Amino acid sequence: MKQTRVYDLIVIGGGAAGFFGAVNFALAKPGARVLILEKSQKLLSKVAVSGGGRCNVTHRCFDPTELVKYYPRGGKELLQAFMRFQPKDTVEWFESRGLKLKTEADGRMFPVTDKSQSVIDVLMTEARKYGVEIQIGVTVTYIHRQTDMFELQASNQVYHSKNLLLACGGFAKKTSYAFIETLGIQMIDPVPSLFTFIVNDSELTSLPGISVEEAEVSSSLQKQKFKGPLLITHQGLSGPAVLKLSAFGAIVFHQCNYQFTLGINWAGGMGQEAIRTMLTELKQANEKKLAANAKPGIFPQRLWNYFLLKCGIWEEQRWADTGNKQLNKLTELLCRQEVKIIGKNTFKEEFVTAGGINLKEVDFKSMECKKVPGLYVAGELLNIDGVTGGFNFQSAWTTSWIAAQHMADSFTMSA
Repeated sequence: MKQTRVYDLIVIGGGAAGFFGAVNFALAKPGARVLILEKSQKLLSKVAVSGGGRCNVTHRCFDPTELVKYYPRGGKELLQAFMRFQPKDTVEWFESRGLKLKTEADGRMFPVTDKSQSVIDVLMTEARKYGVEIQIGVTVTYIHRQTDMFELQASNQVYHSKNLLLACGGFAKKTSYAFIETLGIQMIDPVPSLFTFIVNDSELTSLPGISVEEAEVSSSLQKQKFKGPLLITHQGLSGPAVLKLSAFGAIVFHQCNYQFTLGINWAGGMGQEAIRTMLTELKQANEKKLAANAKPGIFPQRLWNYFLLKCGIWEEQRWADTGNKQLNKLTELLCRQEVKIIGKNTFKEEFVTAGGINLKEVDFKSMECKKVPGLYVAGELLNIDGVTGGFNFQSAWTTSWIAAQHMADSFTMSA
């Protein structure tokens, strides 16, 4: 095997956390020898596809105590981390390098260019500016901690570094973490988070593309209820409400093989009495009109027709001919429709996992592993995941920044 020179820092993973950790360390330690190893042929791949190719950089939630509520796993540990580096700091970091961010109505923040490439360009420019070396197509297979050095074996090459930052993201299978477990680091089995639901209702899935601005969803397996836009797809249900539910229920949904009952309040959480009042007033004001033509404004026409069909209200039926039994049935349907979930789908290309390195293994003041001095962890490799909206990127920026600062503060450059 050919032996390389000694590095001051090797980063495993060429994604958001890996780049952010590498460039911030190099910025703090000018002249340091920094190397990023990426196993694939493409750098910053998640940055490229995030937000439909626009890159949802972060979320405009500048209160750490509120911010942590968006993380099904890791919120408690992230609180102290966000006190040091939070979305406001992320915005300032990118804007100080010429990339301004904008805030959309739901709080998500994107580059004003609406292009992920703008974010990639900033990170690549910073890497070049500070002499960060990058190698792609390199798979690390073994890590050995020597007295004051790490030895890495990868792709018929041996690498040495005083510090090591693990930022290789989440894996679908625990076996992919084997090279980390050899260091005695405890791993939590990975399971998917942020996914959409496949439903057993052909009538509902015949309405792909139809959405409501706010629905409330819940499952038969957990107590939480989540509100937000709900989208019908050709296979089932998606949208922010479903994605939040999938993230917070990731473990229990995996355990039941994604077979459970989903409850939908199509009226955004309105109670049964309020819905009945709304329908009664609608009927009284439109007795001579067809029920199909006089509807609540919150429902798209095709979805409203679906509701009426489910309740036995025929297409040419007037409101005046709609009896209490049908009205009660419609009220109950809008308040809680139960849908059989029979599987899941990945949310676009933004694959996120729950699981990874047990958070008890890491000191969140430094992101250093407690058992292995000089070994740092950042990003989705940790058992941390957030809901959709820029939260997963923010945890990556935060944890890698903290790791970089601590390494810089406590590190003596190699000869």
